[in-house]
Amino acid sequence: MNCPYCDYADCKVIDSRDAGDGIRRRRQCLKCGSRFTTYERLHPGSLFVIKKDGRREEFDSAKLLTGIRKACEKRPLPTGTVDKLADDIEAELYHQGKAEVPATAVGDMVMERLKGLDHIAYIRFASVYRDFTDITTMKREVDTLLDAGTEISPLPGQLPLLPDEELAAAARSRRRRRT
Repeated sequence: MNCPYCDYADCKVIDSRDAGDGIRRRRQCLKCGSRFTTYERLHPGSLFVIKKDGRREEFDSAKLLTGIRKACEKRPLPTGTVDKLADDIEAELYHQGKAEVPATAVGDMVMERLKGLDHIAYIRFASVYRDFTDITTMKREVDTLLDAGTEISPLPGQLPLLPDEELAAAARSRRRRRT
């Protein structure tokens, strides 16, 4: 294990603890004395994702995490939520015990979890995943989200865009303009 500070090739383990799905180790560099943490996890056998065009590529958890992070960017989500979401999806994929999974299954898993987590992140992810070509397709997806009986309310710590009175007044004036 190389030290991340001075790149020295030797260190000692100060502390080891169980970290749920692996082992957390505190290490100290024998040259500069800096301390750092490493995590050891069992890496299960290879898992391949079958893309829409038929190609097969090895499952990349970093790619999954990047996609979820982009969808959740600038959203008021608790720290670690996105990482936990990606870890849960990865664990479920490996738990299925299949050597290959379709990319659509992975995308559907992400969408299902984002729907319960953050509606804006859900629509952002859906717009890329479902390849919306126009605004009516996106509107249809938002409408299905609303029709599903999902209550749209601000997340804890998130302020509403408009006070309820202003929102109702805007809706009334919009209706008047249509007629």
